[in-house]
Amino acid sequence: MLDYVLLLVPVVFLVGSVYYAYRTVSLRKRSRKSAVTRQIAAFVVVGTVCLLGSLTAFAANGDAAAASAGSDIGLGLIGAALATGISGIGGGIAVGNAAPAAIGATSEDPKAFGKALIFVALGEGVALYGLLVSILIINKL
Repeated sequence: MLDYVLLLVPVVFLVGSVYYAYRTVSLRKRSRKSAVTRQIAAFVVVGTVCLLGSLTAFAANGDAAAASAGSDIGLGLIGAALATGISGIGGGIAVGNAAPAAIGATSEDPKAFGKALIFVALGEGVALYGLLVSILIINKL
């Protein structure tokens, strides 16, 4: 029964946070920045609950060696996911800011296309580096 509750808690938190952010922006006419802040806070709460729930499940087995090995693998997978996710978010922000500027520079001077494309590719490189780090972490497990 506890397993089903632990599976249901993240879903409830995420659905509730999306509804609350929608209600905050559309009905109360508050800023989107506050909605994004609330979404990040909900993500942190869900991540903490999931991490503590998995560590509690391993500790409940009573086998210390299996719990230690399982939590090491689990924490390694969480690290790989964080490396990919955070670098993907950072790369998306970089490309989201660089691409419109590159389009604007190209429309004013077509010769600036090569230079502008380099800056967009640098933003995408950040996401690729995060993916490579996560592949290295997974291969180490």
